[in-house]
Amino acid sequence: MFLLTDITLESITLHKVGNKLRDEGINFSKNSIQLSDSISKLLLHYFLSSFKSEEYFNFFHSIDVNMNEVFVCAGKIFDDPKNLYEQSKNISKHLYEQSTHPQIKSGEFYVVHFTNCTIEGKTVDAIGLFKSENKDTFLKINVTDNSFDIKSEKGINVNKLDKGCLIFNVEKENGYIVTVVDNTNKKIEAKYWIDDFLHIKQRKDEYYNTQNVLSLCKSYITKELPQQFEISKADQAEILNKSIAFFKESENFNMADFEQKVIREPNIIENFNQFKVEFQKEREISIANEFQISNSVVNKQSKIFKSIIKLDSNFDIHIHSNSNQFLKKGFDKDIGMSYYKLYFKEEQ
Repeated sequence: MFLLTDITLESITLHKVGNKLRDEGINFSKNSIQLSDSISKLLLHYFLSSFKSEEYFNFFHSIDVNMNEVFVCAGKIFDDPKNLYEQSKNISKHLYEQSTHPQIKSGEFYVVHFTNCTIEGKTVDAIGLFKSENKDTFLKINVTDNSFDIKSEKGINVNKLDKGCLIFNVEKENGYIVTVVDNTNKKIEAKYWIDDFLHIKQRKDEYYNTQNVLSLCKSYITKELPQQFEISKADQAEILNKSIAFFKESENFNMADFEQKVIREPNIIENFNQFKVEFQKEREISIANEFQISNSVVNKQSKIFKSIIKLDSNFDIHIHSNSNQFLKKGFDKDIGMSYYKLYFKEEQ
């Protein structure tokens, strides 16, 4: 987790980066910008308020991370913050080279040096890369001699950051710790900010491990398990509930403990481990057997670990923890239809 309460904006440069496909070019500023205290506070809010995820990344390159353009430029700024202006021009050139998709808009590109950033208990400096692509319409009211005049102006909404990246000066050997925001161009073919420009991969930490194991469990229980074993929807829902409950009730994850408490059946455990091997290969990820659990991932994933039995288009049965014992399935031969019998003490 990173803290931004005491962060200081030390220096900033601003350039205009266009779309290379449309040959829009780059408009470089002549020097860094000098800011008043009030504008600095406003920009801090604009730049940082959208960073809420605890998912971290690292710069990488298929051959050598030192061939990653943004990684190299960031390192030169960390070595000497006076390099900010020159390196901001290099980063802008790299961004322009990646701006070849027709949906990419031209926009203001900020390169910022921050100090007093706290991440995982360490206070370090950071580099921020931000791009504003969209403009909002604002109304400006002028009052003269008791009369009012209304005009509209186009500007940047400081509550809506389009694209952002924070590079923390820690773990350089692994490609620094990086966190990102991309609120535009959600389509895969337009994700140039993360894939082409930054070229980052997810950091292997508690967030990564928790996310992968929860994804593994959900895929196995909802897809593989009913194909390999005769299991009712109610039993399937109960295993889903037990899985998410295991993560909510534990601080640390242990795969063997999870298998014994949640899956239980030896033949299903064996099948689960076979599925895990293929799951890792297909997704090109690694599943850890022991790690500290990320509560933010569990809270996020619990929303999609919904145990629901859908009955035709008429009814949905929501199964909560330990409720399977109060749900019995049967078949009515007279009408040729299945049914569920529910037991409860009172209606609410």
